[in-house]
Amino acid sequence: MIDRSNRVYSIKPSKDALENAKCCPIDNTFKLIGKRLTVHILRNMMMQDQTRFNEFLYSIEDANPKTLSTRLREMEADGLIERKVYPDEIPIRIEYHLTEKGNRLRSILEQMAAFSMRYCSEDVFKDKKPRTLRQAFGIAPSIIK
Repeated sequence: MIDRSNRVYSIKPSKDALENAKCCPIDNTFKLIGKRLTVHILRNMMMQDQTRFNEFLYSIEDANPKTLSTRLREMEADGLIERKVYPDEIPIRIEYHLTEKGNRLRSILEQMAAFSMRYCSEDVFKDKKPRTLRQAFGIAPSIIK
């Protein structure tokens, strides 16, 4: 790991943490966000304020209704998003919103983007030049805020 002063340090779990661990916390987080479309849904909710099924469907490359519907249900069951139904409207309107748990993933996604924009810029940008989050999106990472 690297701290803000770019010093490398290692994570050494305590004996208690090792004895009481059920699984690797990194693996567990990956299980929550590693399925197809999940990161894209989170990204679109966080960066584009999308809340509706069709917004996700038409803005996420290679998304199909069945997979999107399944993923939204799984994300709701995992506590990452909440589904809000407006039954008094015709047609019925359904929106999805991030929960606190889902919002806490913002800094992880920002760091993933920052990593890719810095170290994989040839794959990310047409001009192949590395960028920071501020340069690309006009934002500072949420962990700094």
